[in-house]
Amino acid sequence: MAKVDGMPMVPPPSWPRVEYESHPWDDDEDAPLSRRARLRSRGPYEAAVTPAIAGAAAPNLPADLVVDCEDAVAELARFDAEVGAFTAPFAAILLRSESASSSEIENLTAMPRGIALAALGRKAGTNARLVIANAHAMEAAVALADDLDDAAVIAMHAALLGDEQPHHTGRWRDQQVWIGGTGTSPHTADFVPPRAERVTRAMEDVLAFARRDDLPALVHVALTHAQFETIHPFPDGNGRTGRAIVHSMLRRLGVMRQVTVPVSAGLLRDASGYFDALGAYRDGDVEPIVRAFTRATVEAVDNGRSLVTDLTRLRLQWDELTTARAGSVGRRLLDVLQRQPVVDVPSVARELGVATNNARAGIERLVDDGIVRPIGEARRGRLYEAPDVLVALDAFAVRAKRGRRPGPGA
Repeated sequence: MAKVDGMPMVPPPSWPRVEYESHPWDDDEDAPLSRRARLRSRGPYEAAVTPAIAGAAAPNLPADLVVDCEDAVAELARFDAEVGAFTAPFAAILLRSESASSSEIENLTAMPRGIALAALGRKAGTNARLVIANAHAMEAAVALADDLDDAAVIAMHAALLGDEQPHHTGRWRDQQVWIGGTGTSPHTADFVPPRAERVTRAMEDVLAFARRDDLPALVHVALTHAQFETIHPFPDGNGRTGRAIVHSMLRRLGVMRQVTVPVSAGLLRDASGYFDALGAYRDGDVEPIVRAFTRATVEAVDNGRSLVTDLTRLRLQWDELTTARAGSVGRRLLDVLQRQPVVDVPSVARELGVATNNARAGIERLVDDGIVRPIGEARRGRLYEAPDVLVALDAFAVRAKRGRRPGPGA
């Protein structure tokens, strides 16, 4: 390593690092702050200036990481081919599992039953509703994979927060945001993303980078995600939208064609390391974020494969248990229950296109078979759940968090 005045020189990073610029801060004199907190909130603050990466050369990565990335992409494609042959109901349940894991990275935790209730439009907690909204964002991401531009990303974000925070959707942010610290000023924040007036150009740049076709797939996805999170183009929902873009890119790059692999379940195993890797990216060190995505991908495939195995085994057990004849409402309902383990009579009638009485008869047949059980109060519209599916989903969530290093949220 070269030296200057006897001191070793740190080699320049192979990826452009974030710079910073100083801006004045208008203190809110009416905010209920202590004298000490008010003093910390005065004066200029430093906001990030993201480098242009649309035309950046591919970063130099260790040979072992390059091989690991290639192996991980091969695993993704293999999983897609395996599960894609049995797309229904696995595509829906894998996407919802990814949504739940992505939400939990942001400390938005919901149980499988609550998520199923939210999907049914029944009373459920806020977090469960947000998980379903996140699933809608991911559906939009996959649908818009061929048109990954600013309108597509804004549409994903609107699918995520349109119901809960409509005032934050439909456009890039027009205010300063920051991560960590206090809610009153950016002075003590862990990171301050770019000023709002820089967001439009920064997003044009990162989306141009996302549309390139000359980079290794997983490296491409990881760098796009990290740059998006650095820009933080929305007031809220950036992490979940950024992870939805991951699936849009995997579909666009041809890695995944039929299902959604729960990559966020892999990231959840080491959320702290994931957030640390985003910080390293801002300093021009891309290796940690690429390693994080590579490791998360392999773990996600393993966990997703375990879930599919559990559900496949369960379906075989159901086929032996049920007395419903082939082609009947009860038999057709078995597939529905694997992707939507809580149902009611109206939802089954809509899903299967049958009369209400036939839907009720099909459900009751499965109750008699011991496959579903009634829950809730009949006067509010009886609900029925498939408890074994909920157990399988709980097991997936436990595996995702096994050995977890929690992160700070985002």
